[in-house]
Amino acid sequence: MWKFANPIKHALLPTRWPTAAEAEFSLLFQPVTVGPLALESRTWVPAMVPWRATEDGFVTQDNIDWYRRFAEGQPGALVVEATGVRDIPSGPLLRIGDHRFIPGLKKLVEAVREASGGDTKLFIQIIDFLAVKRRPDPAKFFQRFLQTTDRHQRALAEVTGDASWITAAESEVREFLSRQPDDVIDRVLDERELESLRFGYRERVTDTHLDHIRELPQVLPGIFAEAAARAREAGFDGVELHYAHAYTMAGFLSALNDRSDGYGGPRENRSRLPLEVYRAVRERVGDDYVVGVRFLGDEVISGGNRIDDAVYFGVEFAKAGFDYLSISKGGKFEDAEQPKVGAAAYPYTGKSGYECMPTTLSDTRGPFGRSVPLVRQIKQAVNAAGFLTPIVATGGSTTFDQAESILEDGDADIIGMARQALADPDWFRKVKSGRGEEVRRCTYTNYCEALDQAHRQVTCKLWDRKELDEAGITMAADGRRRLLPPHWKDNQDSK
Repeated sequence: MWKFANPIKHALLPTRWPTAAEAEFSLLFQPVTVGPLALESRTWVPAMVPWRATEDGFVTQDNIDWYRRFAEGQPGALVVEATGVRDIPSGPLLRIGDHRFIPGLKKLVEAVREASGGDTKLFIQIIDFLAVKRRPDPAKFFQRFLQTTDRHQRALAEVTGDASWITAAESEVREFLSRQPDDVIDRVLDERELESLRFGYRERVTDTHLDHIRELPQVLPGIFAEAAARAREAGFDGVELHYAHAYTMAGFLSALNDRSDGYGGPRENRSRLPLEVYRAVRERVGDDYVVGVRFLGDEVISGGNRIDDAVYFGVEFAKAGFDYLSISKGGKFEDAEQPKVGAAAYPYTGKSGYECMPTTLSDTRGPFGRSVPLVRQIKQAVNAAGFLTPIVATGGSTTFDQAESILEDGDADIIGMARQALADPDWFRKVKSGRGEEVRRCTYTNYCEALDQAHRQVTCKLWDRKELDEAGITMAADGRRRLLPPHWKDNQDSK
């Protein structure tokens, strides 16, 4: 994971928890309108991937238990993890690319409704992604994956000073390259080939020489629209279109997108497909259904989007009719750390990944509310354009005072807590009932993120080894961690 050269260890924010009366009259616990819905409070649990689905993308009992546990805390809204819109293999991640996934998703919805007493609105984040391959063994790469051409033969002839390479057999070229040091490889392979060798092959939205990439603008609106219709049929209160981080739609929005077919280059072209997808979804689900969007306030990569791009997109999304805008930051492949052989690149290991999930080892700004200045600028621009679209601020929100000040200052309309909610799903009820001192506070070490990177079931170090003798608990596949936090012992008394 990327770190500052001279990091500063930040303490958790000091705080005074509100009394029940103070919480009752706070902005945080006031209702807010999101499209056709009214949330009971301005509290929000963003999407987190817990790695609990089947290898075929079906809902498991562990998925249901996971979301039920968050719902017991009664946040205003809960967003189900990034769920694939296409019916293609994606490992133990949820899918919604076919009707056969609907029965399991319905059970998940019913569990959340029951656990929250109907107070928590449930959205599902829907996502498309392109191919990402594991970093290959170098010998295998040269034997099987490298597509040699006369360009490689000419480069070898130049590097070695031996003109016979120009007519050499492909097998000779492969075998020779497999034995060469990096300085030779660097002069023979092009940038994308070197990336495939050292990081693993990765598709981009700009790979228009590939038919399925070139045709994305024609196929994705319909695919997203059908996925959203399934979400409505399953009972979700709305869908969140995932236009952030390292995935397909974020790729179209990115300043790195230089497609020449009208879907790349200037901002209006880069936002064209995201808006076409939105319109297709809206037409399919109707105006009485929530459709929100998650996008980046800053890509934090060389040549990527900055806040001025995000402000433009925010206004365009509000103008188009999105019911809410949820802002994130970073999380890109372009600056990811090199993975080990046999592992895939992970888009949260570089500086952009740090900015997405900052830790208490930080610069002078620290990790808490680090993205709020970006959110503020987007909200100001959206409001100045005449729209009241709710804006969700996420990233390092942990205390009541912090959340309340963001709302009081007009920087956002809703406060999202991911890691803090994972550390203590009961945060919302504890604080609302005047028992904030009982909150299990996230320490922002990213223990959970390390589990996610390893594709292991996500838990929190603050509770996954606690009360292991409790009756009826489920354990992680490694047999050493509980999958859910202990129940708040006094929760029945505080309702």
